[in-house]
Amino acid sequence: RADGLNARSLARAISALRAFFRHAETEGWVANTVALQLRGPKLPFLAPKPVAEAAALRLVDDAELDGAEPWIAARNGAVLALLYGAGLRISEALNLPRRAVPLRDSLIVTGKGNKQRQVPILAEIAGSVDAYVRLCPYTTGLDGPLFYGARGKQLSPRIIQGLVARLRGGLGLPESVTPHALRHSFATHLLAAGGDLRAIQDLLGHASLSTTQKYTAVDEAHLMKVYRAAHPRV
Repeated sequence: RADGLNARSLARAISALRAFFRHAETEGWVANTVALQLRGPKLPFLAPKPVAEAAALRLVDDAELDGAEPWIAARNGAVLALLYGAGLRISEALNLPRRAVPLRDSLIVTGKGNKQRQVPILAEIAGSVDAYVRLCPYTTGLDGPLFYGARGKQLSPRIIQGLVARLRGGLGLPESVTPHALRHSFATHLLAAGGDLRAIQDLLGHASLSTTQKYTAVDEAHLMKVYRAAHPRV
C-alpha cells in the first residue's frame, strides 16, 4: 500500500507469494511458513461493461452462423439469445432441461441457491431454441440437458466462452465482451429503455436490489439525452 499499489495489484502480489511458498513447502524447502496465512485485501465489485446494443445483436446473429454443423450453429445462436434476450446466467441456460421446450411466453429458471424465477420469453428467442432442438442429433429424454456439445455430452460453459471470444475478435470488440456481459447488457438496455429497476431485479434473479443497481449503470450520455428530451425546462 505504501508503494501505491491498488487493491487488485496487491491481491495479485499476495497470491503469487502464497503460490511460491506453497511450492516451497511441498518441496521441503521451508515448513509452516506464515506466508500461506496471508490474506489479500477485499476487492471492490466491478460490474462487466455492457455491450452496445448493435454489437450485442450482431454477436447473436453471428453465433447462428458459427458452427462446424448446422445444429451446432443453431445451438450457439440459441444460447446467446437466452443470455442477451432473457438475461440468463450462462449456468442457467446450460442447465435447462429438455422438458423446457417448446418454450412458451415464459420460462421457469433455477438460479443461485436453487431459487426459481419466471422469465418472459420473446417469440424470436423461442424460435431460435426450437430451431436448435429440431436439428440437434442428441437426446436423453425430457430430464436430460437441452444443450449438447459436439460429442453428445452436456454443453460446457467453456465452449460458449470460447465462442464469444472468437466472435468478439472478428467484430473487433474488447475482451470485456463475455457471456456474462451479455446478461449485464440485457439489464442495462432494459433500464435505458425505461424499465423498472425492481422488475429488472426479478428478471435477473437478484436477491438484493443493490446488486441490480451495480449491474445496471446506464451510460451518462444516454441519461443526459433522456434528460434533455424529457425535462420541461430544458
